[in-house]
Amino acid sequence: MAELIHEIPNPFGGPDGALYVVRIVAAERPDGTWAGWLEFRPAGGPIRRTERETSQPNRNAVAYWAAGLEPIYLEGAFERSFVEL
Repeated sequence: MAELIHEIPNPFGGPDGALYVVRIVAAERPDGTWAGWLEFRPAGGPIRRTERETSQPNRNAVAYWAAGLEPIYLEGAFERSFVEL
């Protein structure tokens, strides 16, 4: 089951002009490691999501990774994201 790990405090301005709340979400895999991805949530409209952005040994490691994400990383992640159906 996916868990919210971190929410970026400042809205992300997408190239489409919309503002997005960026959330880092992760889920534990059967082998005990964690996979993390990003969700871009606009005020209205569909959520954009990346594929797996990181694999970490535990939840705390995902949180540490998420806390260090810079705006330039978010730009690339947005380009890799897709609308979740």
